[in-house]
Amino acid sequence: MNFIRKHVHIYSGWPESLQWILGVVVIAVFIVSFIVQAFQIPSESMENTLLIGDYVLVDKTHFGSNRLTRLALPCRRIKRGDIVVFHYPLDPGVHFVKRVIGIPGDRIRLVNRRVYVNGAPTIEPYVHYSRPNDGGRDAMFRDDFPQAAFEATGLNNAWKVELAKMVDNGQLIVPEGNYFVMGDNRDDSLDSRYWGFVPVENIVGRPLLIYWSMRSQEPADPTDSDKFTRFVYAMSHLLQITRWDRALRLVQ
Repeated sequence: MNFIRKHVHIYSGWPESLQWILGVVVIAVFIVSFIVQAFQIPSESMENTLLIGDYVLVDKTHFGSNRLTRLALPCRRIKRGDIVVFHYPLDPGVHFVKRVIGIPGDRIRLVNRRVYVNGAPTIEPYVHYSRPNDGGRDAMFRDDFPQAAFEATGLNNAWKVELAKMVDNGQLIVPEGNYFVMGDNRDDSLDSRYWGFVPVENIVGRPLLIYWSMRSQEPADPTDSDKFTRFVYAMSHLLQITRWDRALRLVQ
C-alpha cells in the first residue's frame, strides 16, 4: 500500500516539475530575445572604454530595437555619444560595438583627428589613440575624413561608391534611418570610415554593465590553442585573471 502511495505521489509531481522547467526556459528565452543579452568584447576598438576580455550585458529595450519592446516598454531615440551593439552591415551574423558619432541629417568631418559635426568641433574625452600621427596615407584617411578617403586603401568597394554620393562640401551627410559610428580607439577601429553607415534596424541595444572582465588567458603550453585547454586554464586561474576593478562597472 505504501509503495502504491509513493508511486502515485512521484507520478503526480512529474508534470508540475516539467511545467516549472519549461517555464524557466521560456522566461530565459524571452529575456535573451527581448530584454538583455550577454556579449564578450573581442577587440581593442573601444579601448579604453571597453577592453578585450570584458563581458557585458546589453540592454535590448533601451532604444526599442524590436516591435515588442517598443509597444510594451519606454524607449528613447539614439543620440550622439551613445555606445551601441549592432549587426555588422557586411556580415549580419557578427556583432560590433561602437559609439554613435552622427545621427540622421548630421554632416560629419574629421580634420587632424578632430571630429566636426555640423561644422562644430566635438568634445570627446573617451577617445584613445594607440599610434602616433605619422602622416602616412592610412593616417590621413583615418584622421582626415572624408577628404582623403577616395585615395585610401582598405575601404569596402561598395562604400567607396556610396561615399562619393554622400559627400557635400567636404562633409559626409548621414542619411535618414542610418548612423555613423566609430570606435573610441580611433587608430585601431574598423568602423563607419571603412564600411559605411549602420541602418537603424541593425542596432541590437546598448552595453549596460560589465559583469565580468578577465585578462588574456595564457595556458601552460603557449603553443596550445585548444579552446578546452584555455577554458580549463581560465577556470583554474579565475582569481588571478579576473580584473576585479572592472567587474560590475556601468558602461558610459
